[in-house]
Amino acid sequence: QVQLVESGGGLVQPGGSLRLSCAASGNIAGINGMGWYRQAPGKQRELVATITRGGVRNSPASMEGRFTISRDNAKNTVYLQMNSLKPEDTAVYYCYANEAYYLGLRGVWGQGTQVTVSS
Repeated sequence: QVQLVESGGGLVQPGGSLRLSCAASGNIAGINGMGWYRQAPGKQRELVATITRGGVRNSPASMEGRFTISRDNAKNTVYLQMNSLKPEDTAVYYCYANEAYYLGLRGVWGQGTQVTVSS
């Protein structure tokens, strides 16, 4: 099974930047798409961005421009570059992988990393 470990979260001032990392291990060959989601207190988890194994990116219009997803297949790592951060970006950010295994497909989540945007 795939395991995901996020890192890079922390406290940043409004207007600042952070880069999150998500390192995958285990059934690497079974990973199809990967992505980042976030969940703010009292709100539902929402999609930030996804990226296919071939590097095709997708994100909601509300996330475009400030958030950029990328992946390094050699390092089995997906990144989320976040710029011009706002207080409303404060949330737990989760890495997600779509894994193919012998029974079909399953979603795998990381443990999450906290991002706090505050002065």
